[in-house]
Amino acid sequence: MDSAGQGVVLKGELPVIPQHIAIIMDGNGRWAQQRGLPRLAGHRAGTENLRRIIQACADYGIKILTLYAFSTENWARPREEVEGLLALLSQMIDRELENLRKNGVQLRHLGSLEGLPPDLQSRVRQAVEMTATNDRLIINVALNYGGRREIVEAVRRVMRDGLPPEQVTEQTLARYLYTGDLPDPDLVIRTAGEMRLSNFLIWQAAYAEFYSTPTYWPDFSPEELYKALVAYGQRTRKFGGLPG
Repeated sequence: MDSAGQGVVLKGELPVIPQHIAIIMDGNGRWAQQRGLPRLAGHRAGTENLRRIIQACADYGIKILTLYAFSTENWARPREEVEGLLALLSQMIDRELENLRKNGVQLRHLGSLEGLPPDLQSRVRQAVEMTATNDRLIINVALNYGGRREIVEAVRRVMRDGLPPEQVTEQTLARYLYTGDLPDPDLVIRTAGEMRLSNFLIWQAAYAEFYSTPTYWPDFSPEELYKALVAYGQRTRKFGGLPG
């Protein structure tokens, strides 16, 4: 992000700005393969793209951005790719943390630190602590995250707290999720053309609008984000009811 907040030239006034968007950053490997590059080069390009999308979100007035960085299922990928991706995430924190802190970005972690390299665990904790009081933009980084595991862990915490069954409502369980103090996402964006959530925010995204683009994540520009926001503004959100 730049300190002046002038990273995006708006193409036109957006009538509706979602408060919370979530992005499944897909297609890094295919982006690299199309260019005859190793898959890790695609992941590197993907992490470098984060800066301009974070800046765009701040400029558009989006308050919460949730990024699917590494899922619990990603451990099944080749060891070299996993280690390389986690190293890139660690480097990104080192490179961007101070700038994000100065620009009012609050970083949060969704998922489990258990199993991650110790140096990455330390960097994540430091990033969360250093930015805890910022409020311009909240960025949730879903790292070693799985939606089903999140729900299981929430149920376990409910049980540990000894809540009687009649007190366990949807609202109660939602408060025990990683995002318990945040509104649910209004818009879920997935790059690279896929049409599924892939175990991402499966509770929170129940009534989110879904937007899929064939653009691979490294090429997902502020202009592509603008297109997604325009499409969102054209939707009628009924939440299971009828439009008013």
